[in-house]
Amino acid sequence: MAWDEWERLKTGAAEGASPHTRLNQLPAEGGVGGTGDLVVHQDDLGAVGHEANMLYDHVKSQADIAAAGSGNGSTGSTMQAAAALKSYGFETGGALEITVEMWTSQVKSVLQACAHISDHLDFTKRLHTEDDAKIGAVLRSRDGSAMPVSKLSEYFK
Repeated sequence: MAWDEWERLKTGAAEGASPHTRLNQLPAEGGVGGTGDLVVHQDDLGAVGHEANMLYDHVKSQADIAAAGSGNGSTGSTMQAAAALKSYGFETGGALEITVEMWTSQVKSVLQACAHISDHLDFTKRLHTEDDAKIGAVLRSRDGSAMPVSKLSEYFK
């Protein structure tokens, strides 16, 4: 950035020109106007994490076609059928085996994504709680009491 450009920006800011980024459009019908700040509440994060965990459990219990029909965690009926078809020289057996392998790979990807969402939200909640405690311990008024957030906001205006 050239020096004259910096000076123009400072002059524009001093004259009341908005330094904020804005979209060149109107809010959608019924959309939210205002500052556009992203606000997420702990309850919202908890609900998303809970849904991701429930989806993980449901997919894990319902989508395992490789072991379907085995009853004891060994080779399921789908893979047994694939092996039987291959043993009789049917190409369908190999195709069925590949289908089960691809399906299993995709199910594992979905499970991993669900676990990642749930774990990340749990981590985020814990991290922000710890950050709030650290900030509360460091920021104190002259009399030793915790400085309210509204007082802090005055410094950033």
